[in-house]
Amino acid sequence: MLTEQGHRLSVLAVDPSSCTSGGSLLGDKTRMIELSRDMNAYIRPSPTSGTLGGVTRTTNEAIVLCEGGGYDIILIETVGVGQSEFAVADMVDMFVLLLPPAGGDELQGIKRGIIEMADLVVITKSDGDLVVPARRIQAEYVSALKLLRRRSEVWRPKVIRISARSGEGITEMWDTMREFQHQMLASGELTAKRQTQHKVWMWNLIQENVLEHFKTHPSIREQIPLMEREVLTGALSPGRAADLLLKAFKSRH
Repeated sequence: MLTEQGHRLSVLAVDPSSCTSGGSLLGDKTRMIELSRDMNAYIRPSPTSGTLGGVTRTTNEAIVLCEGGGYDIILIETVGVGQSEFAVADMVDMFVLLLPPAGGDELQGIKRGIIEMADLVVITKSDGDLVVPARRIQAEYVSALKLLRRRSEVWRPKVIRISARSGEGITEMWDTMREFQHQMLASGELTAKRQTQHKVWMWNLIQENVLEHFKTHPSIREQIPLMEREVLTGALSPGRAADLLLKAFKSRH
């Protein structure tokens, strides 16, 4: 729909890498057959390779690169495993939570923190036999959002239903996103949010580089397997092992 309106769209699909094999599912392009043929769309699947946050270290750079390349809308699709989504919230203007109309205790299954971060909750697959459960979940989330503290002075998160099959709600979803952008820009909140995100980005890079420097330091590298074994066998407490490694690291500097 967006590319038909003349937008240039970039989809950064963040894919979970397997911690055991190091492999990655990267089936995103196969799922987006129509879009991958669209000249106004660019899809970049990127494995997470163990980065907490379900987002590759380079996602921030990829966003900047896509903006520079003339893509005016950038969608970041994440792993969807709870804790990891918090990192995404520090990269995007709008955080959208997509939920299928599944059975059971829907609200219980989703961490409260994720719902609190959502600027928009979208119930997907709202067609055929799933319309009734989709409406029920929509009502549940409307009630749930009223109880949560507001993150924005000007925006109240909404809950809408969509169907990719019938196309119902897709236009409404985009209109809601535009409304969000307009309100957040007018209030100055969006500018402030982006400034804060840059600070977070800086510290994330520092943390990653310092940890890498620590792990690869000659005097520490040999001690790490030894300390890990001691912790595994219970000979050393994790805190004590960490203290000893840090002490060795500091003494070499």
